[in-house]
Amino acid sequence: MNKKLNIRHDWTFTELKSLYDLPFNDLLWYSHQLHRKYHDPNKIQISTLMSIKTGGCPEDCKYCSQSIRYQTEVELENTLPISEVIQQAKEAKKLGASRFCMGAAWRNLSDSNLKKILEMIHEVKKLNLETCMTLGMLKKDQAVELKSAGLDFYNHNLDTSEEYYSRVVTTRNYQDRLDTLDNVRNAGIKVCCGGIIGLGEETEDRIKLINVLANLEEHPESVPINMLVQVKGTPFYKNKKVDGFDFIRVIALSRIAMPKSCVRLSAGRDSMNDEMQALCFFAGANSIFYGDELLTTKNSPINHDKNLLKKLKISSI
Repeated sequence: MNKKLNIRHDWTFTELKSLYDLPFNDLLWYSHQLHRKYHDPNKIQISTLMSIKTGGCPEDCKYCSQSIRYQTEVELENTLPISEVIQQAKEAKKLGASRFCMGAAWRNLSDSNLKKILEMIHEVKKLNLETCMTLGMLKKDQAVELKSAGLDFYNHNLDTSEEYYSRVVTTRNYQDRLDTLDNVRNAGIKVCCGGIIGLGEETEDRIKLINVLANLEEHPESVPINMLVQVKGTPFYKNKKVDGFDFIRVIALSRIAMPKSCVRLSAGRDSMNDEMQALCFFAGANSIFYGDELLTTKNSPINHDKNLLKKLKISSI
């Protein structure tokens, strides 16, 4: 199998749909072959995600516990002191994380917060950890400054297809997201970009999301695929649960369309049994978040993850 022929940026929806619709075993056979071509199937990248500023976001993302528009159990907090962030980063490294991700509930990064963010990046880098930030929309000059401080990755998810996007959030548009991705990429920062399954979208929307990601000029280095964590008080609470096999198909399609990318089995793992997670790893997922909490939602317990990876004889990168 010629590796160069597998890296494409000209996928059509029809092609991707035909792959998605393959018999389940055929789809996983195909995705697993590519997974082995580009990655060690028994290695996994581990990240930890920390909320450095919780609640009070003005956006209206209908799945989010941190939107000021919904009555959730999340309480508004100020930006954490740098000392607390560094302490959490040290704990993450001790537990085996190689990347420390920091998220703030902002619509966009303000210049007034930039200095503190730059200092956080600088201090975390001293711990020999990769750094990732998710701070909302970025301007070109801000992205350049983040890169200068040593930021490795920037997360900015597309969430779903462009056609379905306005059903999820109305306070920004799809092009706003793409513009930030361009600013990040042009600054030389690695891109972390994926979506959420379970927002009420159709199968076609899931395929279209992968289509957009796979046809970017450069594939995202990291592609987080999230299963919706239903938060009481948000409009998407009580959404129809995602079928496990459908979710695994999205993982497999992501691996086929973006063979070199790191596909993260992201939020929602606490509701997946071990067998489902193992199938996701087989289909091409090779990254997870360690930690009992992801920003403000539950995550799979660390000890459970350690035991699962031990059973599967998968080790961290």
